Amino acid sequence: MNEKSLTPDQPRSGHGQSNPPHKNASPEVSAHVQARILAEALPHLIRYDEQTVVIKFGGHAMGDAALADAFAQDIVYLKQSGVNPIVVHGGGPQIAAMLKKLEIKSDFVQGLRVTDKPTVEVVEMVLAGAINKEIVSAINRQGGKAVGICGKDANLMVAKRITHLPDPDSNLLKAIDIGYVGDPLEVNPHIVDVISKSDLIPVIAPVASSREGETLNVNADTFASALAARMKAKRLLLLTDVAGVLDKDKNLITRLTIEEARALIKDGTINGGMIPKIEGCIEVVEAGVEAVVIIDGRVPHCVLLELFTEHGVGTLVGQRSKTGRKA
Repeated sequence: MNEKSLTPDQPRSGHGQSNPPHKNASPEVSAHVQARILAEALPHLIRYDEQTVVIKFGGHAMGDAALADAFAQDIVYLKQSGVNPIVVHGGGPQIAAMLKKLEIKSDFVQGLRVTDKPTVEVVEMVLAGAINKEIVSAINRQGGKAVGICGKDANLMVAKRITHLPDPDSNLLKAIDIGYVGDPLEVNPHIVDVISKSDLIPVIAPVASSREGETLNVNADTFASALAARMKAKRLLLLTDVAGVLDKDKNLITRLTIEEARALIKDGTINGGMIPKIEGCIEVVEAGVEAVVIIDGRVPHCVLLELFTEHGVGTLVGQRSKTGRKA
């Protein structure tokens, strides 16, 4: 059976243009059309049966009630279809709002929140508390059985403080102090395996412990990537607020091999904040995940569109070339 994401004869036709967000319900379709849609989904259902898919949930979708409900429905559908979905969530805007309410100043260095002791306490409270339970409740309302945990539980993720970052000008590592911000050091997925092998759905907040017992704030993309790589997931889906990777004419690029992605970074097509995201995708694929997809989370039911149809909603980064051979 051909892999949807890694062969050229199965077009990801939804990728030609950016899909604008909308909240309107889909028009009613006939029973015959519904049956045809389900039949067309069958090969994809078979492909992902009993496979692990890690999904990073964040951005606009988290703040939009209709999109959040659609996401919860997607996750329940995956579980009921025999897929093992693992949700890792962010919460930057919610953290910022709470810090402002508490009159705690917050700064950023190269996209990472400077996190002192009072800030990390707020981060843990918001991520592992309020946001995590909101997502759990949303999934449960749709008929699922979600369980909220964080990286601290059963030592799921042990992290180390980030003490060096590449200098933007020289790209050389530079010593820096941004507080309790962590980078994954060790992933122990036993607790996630136990949850996923039951009828439960794990929802994970990206808060980790250091080996010294410190609480560390880990970027959600980084957390999800490390977990997907460790678990050799079938797919890693990164929900974002952009359509995906754009070419120099601002058209969406539907798929990239590792070599193509590196070439686009080198020639400047991929730039700014998309560079670390794509570099992270490359690392995950090289670690054994079949493909990573940067998905437009503003599109309702984007997860189902990506996995169970030929109409993707983002940019896929995978190992194989357009001929279907290993690159």
